[in-house]
Amino acid sequence: MGAWILALAWIAPLAFAVWASLHPPGSALHATGPLTLANFAAAWRAAPWLRYLLNTTLLTGTILIGQLLVCTLAAFAFARLRLPGKHLLFGVVLMQLFVLPEVLLVENYRTVTRLGLFDSVIGTALPYVASAFGIFLLRQAFRQVPRELDEAARVEGCGWLGVLWHVYVPAARPVYLAYALVSVASHWNNFLWPLVVTNSARTRPVTVGLSLFGAPENGVDIAVISAGTLIAIAPLLTGFLIFQRQFVDAFLRSGIR
Repeated sequence: MGAWILALAWIAPLAFAVWASLHPPGSALHATGPLTLANFAAAWRAAPWLRYLLNTTLLTGTILIGQLLVCTLAAFAFARLRLPGKHLLFGVVLMQLFVLPEVLLVENYRTVTRLGLFDSVIGTALPYVASAFGIFLLRQAFRQVPRELDEAARVEGCGWLGVLWHVYVPAARPVYLAYALVSVASHWNNFLWPLVVTNSARTRPVTVGLSLFGAPENGVDIAVISAGTLIAIAPLLTGFLIFQRQFVDAFLRSGIR
């Protein structure tokens, strides 16, 4: 019963957005009314959604590629290599989990500006490339790989990178999928940092574009705003509906509860 209540509470805002977007502005808050798709047409004309969605796709893709590269190498080093002070360094990395991104907002802004990456996709993605959560998750997965496979690959002539690519990465495939889903969903919905570091439609992601689209100075039309909201979340929602089985299986296999 509790699960049903939580499910209804979670889906209620989405259901209302769908209802409001399909009704004329005057009927959006009424129980009955004619259905129309005019709100979606009006919302699409009011903002460069295609550019926003492209920017968001490039941003989440850049972050994910960077995270997979950095986290894989760091996790492998912490899991298998003999390094002086390895456990201390790993503890320092885990301390990142206790630091909210908002705390580093000003310093990240100064760093990105000094690098000349303000108002760019690379500058927006840069603070998220190193993920303590990703390093921790992959380290735990790599530690579960039998040493015998590692040694067999070394006997066959593989170097450390060869062992990593041919043994550890395939063994941790469910973990990679689970982490990719979390990363894409998280950064697709990220708002504060992109709001600070972007200044034009050329680089603005969909979350910032949606906030400008629904700003009071642009007029408050709940039906059109609901249509714009559905346009913004449509790719993420569609991806989840298509891959929901893989989504759940990846989390169960990777040990995330």
